[in-house]
Amino acid sequence: MTSYKFSKKMAELKPSAIREIFKSLGQPGSIAFSAGNPAPESFPVEFINRAAADILSNSSTLALQYSITEGYTPLREAVEARLRDKFSTGKDSDTVLVVSGGQQGIELTAKVMCDEGDTVIAEEPSFIGALNAFRSLGLNLTGVPMEGDGMNVEALEEALKSNPRAKIIYTIPTFHNPCGITTSLEKRRRIYELAREYGAIIIEDNPYGELRFSGSDVPTIKSMDTDGIVVYCGTFSKILSPGMRVGFVCAPETIAQKIVVAKQVEDVHTNIFFQLIAHRFMTEFDMDGHIESIRKLYKHKCKLMLDTLAEELPDDIVWTKPKGGLFVWCTLPERLPVDKFVRDAAAEKVFVVPGSAFQCDLSKPINAIRLNYSTPSDEDIVKGIKILGQIARN
Repeated sequence: MTSYKFSKKMAELKPSAIREIFKSLGQPGSIAFSAGNPAPESFPVEFINRAAADILSNSSTLALQYSITEGYTPLREAVEARLRDKFSTGKDSDTVLVVSGGQQGIELTAKVMCDEGDTVIAEEPSFIGALNAFRSLGLNLTGVPMEGDGMNVEALEEALKSNPRAKIIYTIPTFHNPCGITTSLEKRRRIYELAREYGAIIIEDNPYGELRFSGSDVPTIKSMDTDGIVVYCGTFSKILSPGMRVGFVCAPETIAQKIVVAKQVEDVHTNIFFQLIAHRFMTEFDMDGHIESIRKLYKHKCKLMLDTLAEELPDDIVWTKPKGGLFVWCTLPERLPVDKFVRDAAAEKVFVVPGSAFQCDLSKPINAIRLNYSTPSDEDIVKGIKILGQIARN
């Protein structure tokens, strides 16, 4: 067999642990706490069916032909208006671009702002897709530990001081993946101040911001951006459909222009047919009513999971209590090594993600797991947590 020599950028890159776990989920009776998928019942299937039929009947050339890299202009304008009106996000000097899912916005921003060998400072743990995107570009990762109200800002400042080639601070401040934590307003302001002081760009990743089911919204970091140093990445994946791969970036015009050039190299433009559906979703559908129904659904599912965790897990396991988003983060005691716990759960067809998958430093141990409550049925949430409780007590 031929021996291949892969590029240095890709040779050490590991497949996503989450995507690998997906391959096992087809087993009959499996319970997937490992996914980050929206609930299937949240998809507005009837609306998508009607919109798709009308588009193909009356706008087929627009839907099936090449399009512009920046994205469908009416969709960009609708996103820009929603960001401004509901989140006070985006200035006159900013531009909205449509990308192929929020993760592409993260990767393209890093590609245009960083040289190989530069450093990205990220929360630790953090979103595996973003971390692998940074690794694939030959960037160094420095992790900042998470606290109950966001990253440790003292550690963030020390990381900025210690890494003169730090170009980007990557953060998921609202319903963090994997922790479910929301960064406080005070810390958001401090993160912005530190980025400005040390000359870094902030990538604010906000795929879950529309999914608050308890408490009050916290202003986005981008809403504070008077210096043009925040790139805001959002998506339709959690409120419309992840399979469509339609996301957006709100970035300073100069950065946006470079992102356009980089995107032309990657995929020319985001799927225009799905952009048209996303535009109709924003302008012809009761989008706010739909989002409210998702919030109610996830509030119920989250409460069910938290209540069952409290009933079934021993006292030495602790977990976060999110007010939105999709995830609960569980920290295990030393007596329950995470790798064995994950294997034992998988043997019972209950799939969870080990915390190590979300580490900036993959060699750094972390005895935790991520649970998702949006994907499983109510019955499976109760059944699966009971199985985890039995494993934890044995």
